[in-house]
Amino acid sequence: MIDLSGRVAIVTGAGDGLGRSHARLVARRGARVVVNDLGATAEAVVREIVDAGGEAMAFQASVADADQMEAMAQRALDAWGRIDILVNNAGILRDRTFAKMTIEEFRLVMEVHLVGSFICSKAVWEAMRAQSFGRIVMTTSGAGLFGNFGQANYASAKMALVGLMNSLAIEGSKHNIRVNCLAPLAGTQMMSGLVPPEVMDALKPEAVSHGLLALVREDAPTKTILCAGAGSFELTHLDLTRGIHVGLGDDTAEKLVARWDELADRTDELTPEQGYVQSRVELSKAGHNFGSKERQ
Repeated sequence: MIDLSGRVAIVTGAGDGLGRSHARLVARRGARVVVNDLGATAEAVVREIVDAGGEAMAFQASVADADQMEAMAQRALDAWGRIDILVNNAGILRDRTFAKMTIEEFRLVMEVHLVGSFICSKAVWEAMRAQSFGRIVMTTSGAGLFGNFGQANYASAKMALVGLMNSLAIEGSKHNIRVNCLAPLAGTQMMSGLVPPEVMDALKPEAVSHGLLALVREDAPTKTILCAGAGSFELTHLDLTRGIHVGLGDDTAEKLVARWDELADRTDELTPEQGYVQSRVELSKAGHNFGSKERQ
């Protein structure tokens, strides 16, 4: 059993759907939980947790409000002395084809998903560093990883969260802060009307939340993208093919096209631990020794 006794968790967007499921499950496994959402639903989830024998408090505020998120983190520290887990779950949809999407619709979705996750992670970061323990989960999406029609704003935000995860996982490693992404498929309010009722029934949020537990456990991985839905789980990797070297000349583009199949060969592809690995791979193929080390 994954035991979260003594841990303190913050779950954003936890008044309903997936966030509610996350909050209830981590509480059931022993964590004290800050239930964040904009409305009174946060209080209702707190009552559910308390009635089940758990400990929780509500904090009603937008994740895009930096001052409020700092206040939320401070309230958790004042009440319970630590913050161990942050689940960046809050999100919205403003689906529209790219031709019709407004800049306001794009910015709003980025503000909640990406900027909100940055703000919340920043609010808990120093506490996690000081106690040499932290587990942060970003909520990405198949839309961001692979694209979806009519979701340019949502997909952009969700893929950007993978980049945020990658960098925070590197910076947090020496402080035992592990940062991962969860790509859920769940029958929540955000999907209402988009899929048939029988499919909604199969996509219970609780099945995804068990994947969340695996990402916040004591021996959790880091820089992992876990996809979850309907009781099924997969990992997604961002890999680099071994590639080719064609040099520089007037016909470089033509040589590249001519050898495209070789370029695309995924045999022995790499999963770079940091961005500098791309530089090392490319320069080494060109005959240069590249010894760049991790930036501190």
